[in-house]
Amino acid sequence: MEKYKLSNGMRVVVEQIPTVRSVSFGIWVKNGSRNETVHNNGISHFIEHMMFKGTGKRSARDIADLFDGIGGNVNAFTAKEYTCYFAKVLDSHLPLAVDVLADMFFNSQMDKEELAKERNVILEEISMYEDTPDDRVHDEVAKSAYGDHPLAYTILGTEQTLESMSSEDLLQFMKDRYTIDNIVLSVAGNIEPKSLLELLETYFGHYRNDATENTSITAPSFIGDYSFFQKKTEQNHICISFPGFAMGTPLQNAMILLNNALGGGMSSRLFQVIREERGLAYSVYSYHSAAADSGLFTIYAGTAPKQTEEVVNLTMELMHEVGSKGLSEAELIRGKEQLKGSLILNLESTSSRMNRNGKHELMLGKHNSIDALLARIDAITIDDVKEVTKTMLATPFAISMVGASDKAIANLRRDQLVSSVI
Repeated sequence: MEKYKLSNGMRVVVEQIPTVRSVSFGIWVKNGSRNETVHNNGISHFIEHMMFKGTGKRSARDIADLFDGIGGNVNAFTAKEYTCYFAKVLDSHLPLAVDVLADMFFNSQMDKEELAKERNVILEEISMYEDTPDDRVHDEVAKSAYGDHPLAYTILGTEQTLESMSSEDLLQFMKDRYTIDNIVLSVAGNIEPKSLLELLETYFGHYRNDATENTSITAPSFIGDYSFFQKKTEQNHICISFPGFAMGTPLQNAMILLNNALGGGMSSRLFQVIREERGLAYSVYSYHSAAADSGLFTIYAGTAPKQTEEVVNLTMELMHEVGSKGLSEAELIRGKEQLKGSLILNLESTSSRMNRNGKHELMLGKHNSIDALLARIDAITIDDVKEVTKTMLATPFAISMVGASDKAIANLRRDQLVSSVI
């Protein structure tokens, strides 16, 4: 992987993979729901949608037809801290993909009629999300963990915030946030670096938005609160969150290893005890989400109301066991192999390499070789995992539930695991 800069200072990361015939190209912007306010929540995601609604020389249909016609794909996503616009095409079609994505990025019309239609599309997306309690509960627990901090904002926004947004609002927000310092171009696949840089210079080197961003970023405090969203459902959907680790911190790999042991797969403790041994849930798992300056470790389970209390109590027992006894040597060894295997397998496509390089450059400004990452995983010790557990269980956890009644967990002590750390 090589790093370059265009004449205007825009960063470019390139990974040449001559053994493939595809190329993945992504425009990464350091902007997401975290950079919003309570009044414009959802604007980053709205902008992402509007990028596909037509430019001065291409309609939305033209853009779709063009990529379908060359057998490629184009898409985008918005996250808490970044937005990515990307395409994957045959290597011979890369110039066309760059041309179209650059046109979308710089020349999207933000037409008022299209904006009204797309607003309605997003409102339908929000309605779909509201009807999916196993999705809703993850946003609810973010609020329980972080309160009113922007990291707890929903990416989609709300009906109230979306209704107040105009084309001018979107364009001004882009002017504030889509600055050269906040943009990374990431390319991976069968390319020749010199001609690629000439191509990117042609389409992106003219950009001159080097304004200073006007939004301040502060690290969230972990609150450890409780919330319940009442909804008529067949199951109760529960999320329990603990403090985690920021992206790129030394203990992040140990956190991921611990997550694998607790709820990261079918051999994990949560899956084996709650689903396999007791048959109390179809879906039970855990995950770690890392932000630039913080992280959350979250456990999810969906279960019948009459089983909710038992599922939560079993989860508390398993977390207490990890806090008091740690992981076994066998779990440590297996966890390392899981981490190494998933790392390598996840990098077997040009898309995954483009994503990894773009995200790391944007959020960390640095990259580690695969060999260096594998060495770090091999170096994880039982003491590292204990340190992770100590951080997780040092404060009362956050818990949220979506369901018909919170009777099963309303009186749960959220500080019950604090004294369990060895």
